[in-house]
Amino acid sequence: MDQLDEIKQGLILAQQQNELIAIYNFNTDATFSVGYIVALDSVFVLIEGIDMEGKLNGLNAIRLTSINHLKRDSDYLRTVQIKQAVAKKHGYYDVWHIQDTAIKADFTSHGVLTNFLQFSYEHKRPLVIGTRKFKDQDDFNGYINLLSTVKLNLHYLNFDDLSSLWERDILLADIDYLRMGGTQTYTSIAIFQTVFSENFPE
Repeated sequence: MDQLDEIKQGLILAQQQNELIAIYNFNTDATFSVGYIVALDSVFVLIEGIDMEGKLNGLNAIRLTSINHLKRDSDYLRTVQIKQAVAKKHGYYDVWHIQDTAIKADFTSHGVLTNFLQFSYEHKRPLVIGTRKFKDQDDFNGYINLLSTVKLNLHYLNFDDLSSLWERDILLADIDYLRMGGTQTYTSIAIFQTVFSENFPE
C-alpha cells in the first residue's frame, strides 16, 4: 500500500468513527489542521476545523496528495478534546455556526473542491486559498470575484498594504488547501467593509 492509499484509509476510518484527526500537509510539522471529517472524495478532504481553544473555527478543504501524514491519537488531540468539552459546556464551541454551514452547503454532489468554491462564490464568503506555488510561503485571503471550471479570480487583501484591493487568477488545479468560516472570514469581512465599503450578505 502506497502513502496516498494509507492516508485515504486513515481518513476513511476517522470519518467512519467520527474521530478527531490531525492532518499534516505542510513541509514542517509545526503547521497542521485538526478537526472532524465532513466529506471525503478522491481529491480533497473537508474537515470542521478546531482551534487550540477547542472551538470550531472554520471549514478546511485539503488536497489529499499534499498530505504528508495523519495522527489519529496523540496527547495534543486529547488536549483539544478536553478543551472542546469545556467549549461545549460554556457555549462557545460553535460561535461562528460552522456546523450550520456544513449542513446548509452540499459538499459532496460534485466533489469537495467544486462545491466549496461554489458555496463561497454564491454567498460571497471570504476564504483563504493556499496554492502549490506558494506552499509554506503565503496564502491569499479574499473573496471569489469570478469562478469557472478551470480557474477563479480572487479579490484579496494585503494586510500590509490596504491602499487597494488586490486581484489574482488562480487555477483550480493549483489549489492546495482552502479555509472558510471562523475568525478569518469575519475579520476579513470587517476589513472589506470598513476600508473598501464592500457589501456582504448577512
